[in-house]
Amino acid sequence: MRILSLFDGISCGRLALERVGVPIEVYYASEIEPNAIKITQSHYPDTIQIGDVTKIDFHDYIGKVDMVIGGSPCQGFSVCGKQLAFNDERSALIKYFFEAIETIKPKYFLLENVVMQKQYERNISDILGVQPIRINAALVSPQQRIRLYWTNIPNVCQPEQIPNLNIGSLFDRPTLKIS
Repeated sequence: MRILSLFDGISCGRLALERVGVPIEVYYASEIEPNAIKITQSHYPDTIQIGDVTKIDFHDYIGKVDMVIGGSPCQGFSVCGKQLAFNDERSALIKYFFEAIETIKPKYFLLENVVMQKQYERNISDILGVQPIRINAALVSPQQRIRLYWTNIPNVCQPEQIPNLNIGSLFDRPTLKIS
């Protein structure tokens, strides 16, 4: 797969895709935090860093990307914050994810964000044309962390609880086939 990761951080999206068996042919990463980029390049030196999401011309990636992934800044959506949603300049960056999908028209997309007010969740769902899947990380990791995932990948659903969860079991993953 040829991946465009927006708000890439330390490329956890790439790690997750690889752990479920998605072969990565090309991985473009949009990230501006120097330490995050350094960590990514240390683990994945073939990552193509493309810089600030606000400066990307998504037309340059038409026909070059199979999947767009991202976890846009959540501060404006979080129920723990002021809930400014799209009026928070950090959370407003989500519009670049929407622009990437609209311009590139990738086969697949995956957007992650926090649990938020239903009106904001509906707004995002209306733009992307799919309802989110609500997943608590406690199903597959040793932490409680509920997140929303919007995707058009077929047959994606709530993961099953890993029995007798321990750190070693985190490396034993079923394979997800995406073609």
